[in-house]
Amino acid sequence: MLRVKDLMTTPVFSLRETDSLQSARSLMDLQRIRHIPIVTVDNIFAGLVTHRDVLAATISGLAEMDPETQSEIDAGIPIKEIMRSDIKTVDENSSLRIAAQTLLNHKYGCLPVVHDGQLRGILTEADFLRLTINLMDALDKE
Repeated sequence: MLRVKDLMTTPVFSLRETDSLQSARSLMDLQRIRHIPIVTVDNIFAGLVTHRDVLAATISGLAEMDPETQSEIDAGIPIKEIMRSDIKTVDENSSLRIAAQTLLNHKYGCLPVVHDGQLRGILTEADFLRLTINLMDALDKE
């Protein structure tokens, strides 16, 4: 049986609770990711910031604000203020089927992988799409 640890992405890009919204926006842009786990100094999982959270904390483009001003505002907003802390997590030894069912049932885009409170990785929809493509390739070869 496939386990979460067989498919999860690791190492995972993460930020600390004390980092800023500007840091989250920059990391998402640079790494082309939509989910950032938030950890304490000891790498204990504390929450998650999604692309949607970043957009919700952004001043509307209708306000005609220049990028420099937006960046200054973002630098003053701690991640802790916009992160979600009520996020379901999954253990690295859980079955992929249970993880997939959790993503589907809750309409999540990712599940942080946590073991004994420590962030170990992240499991995303993209990981499952890669698995699906690999399975389809294997079926095509038969």
